Amino acid sequence: MSSPARFRALRIHNDADGYRAALEEMSADELTPGEVLVKTAFSSINYKDALAGTGKGKILRRHPLNGGIDAAGYVAASTDPAFREGDAVLCTGCGLSETRDGGYGEYVKLESQWAIPLPAGLTLRESMILGTAGFTAALAVFQLIRNGQTPDMGPIVVTGATGGVGMLAIDILTRAGFEAQAITGKADQFDFLIGLGATQCIARKELYWGQRPLEAAHWGGAIDNVGGDMLSGLTRVIRPYGAIATCGNAGGAELATTVMPFILRGLSVLGVASTGTARPIRDEIWQRLAGDWKPQHLETIATGNVTLDELGGVFETMLGGDSFGRKLVTVG
Repeated sequence: MSSPARFRALRIHNDADGYRAALEEMSADELTPGEVLVKTAFSSINYKDALAGTGKGKILRRHPLNGGIDAAGYVAASTDPAFREGDAVLCTGCGLSETRDGGYGEYVKLESQWAIPLPAGLTLRESMILGTAGFTAALAVFQLIRNGQTPDMGPIVVTGATGGVGMLAIDILTRAGFEAQAITGKADQFDFLIGLGATQCIARKELYWGQRPLEAAHWGGAIDNVGGDMLSGLTRVIRPYGAIATCGNAGGAELATTVMPFILRGLSVLGVASTGTARPIRDEIWQRLAGDWKPQHLETIATGNVTLDELGGVFETMLGGDSFGRKLVTVG
C-alpha cells in the first residue's frame, strides 16, 4: 500500500485571507510528522469539529491543519516496527485537528504512541461511530466507577442525552450495570432514548432546580454534557457521596454553586479530559468499548453518514442545536 502523489483533505486556514475550511489537494510530505501513515477509511463529526470547521471556536492551535479529531483506517507505511502495512488502527484526540493534521483527509500521519491497534470486537466503522464521543462517554463511566460509584447508589442521569456522547453514555451505563436516566431539550425523542436503555426521560424546559444550596436529592450521579446552569443545578440534587462526571460546556463555561454539596453530601465533580488521556487508560477504555461495554445500539445511534464534500452543512446544523446522534464520515 502506498500513498498517491496527491490526495484530498479538508484544510483549515486562518491567515490574511481570513478563516476558511475547504477541500484541497496535498501530498503526504505536507502532513504533520508521524511514524505511521494511515489511509483513512472513516472519521466522525464532534462538536469540536464543527467549531474548528467554522471558526466559531478556538480549537486549532496552529494553521493550516486538516480538520477531524478522529481517524480510523489502514497503515500504508510505518517507521515503527510495531505497525505493519495493512494493520487496522484508530486514533481519537491526541492533538488531531489541534496541533497536527486530523482525520478529514484521505491520508493522515499518526504518532505511534497514540495509534491504537483496532481491538478485536470492533470494526473500523464501529470505532468511528464511537469516536471521541464514545471514548468520552466511556471515560466518564470509568471515572465514576474509579471514584466509587456503584449501581446501588441510584440512577445516573445523563444531560444532553440526544447528542452523541449522551446517547452512547446511556448505552454504556446500561451495559455497565447502572440505571440510566436522561435530560434532553428534545422531548420528541423520549421513545428513542428509552430504546437505548433510559428508564426515565425529563424535558429540559420542565426542570426546576430550586434556589437553595441543597435541594431534594434525585440521582446517584450524573454525566453532564452541557455545563453552565445545568451543571450548577445538578450539584444540588445528587445523593450523598455521588459524583458528576463533566465533559461539555455547550450550555456555558461558568459554574455557580456553593461548598454545601461538597462538605455536606460529599459530592465529587470529576473532569473528563478525553483528548490527553494517558495511553494505559486509553487502551483500557478501548478494550472495554470492544468488549463488555460495547454499546448495543451503535447502528441506531449512527444517524447519518457523510462524505468529505458534505461536511460544511453538517457543521452548521450541529452548532445550531439541530444535530441528533452520531454522524459518521466515510473518507476512503
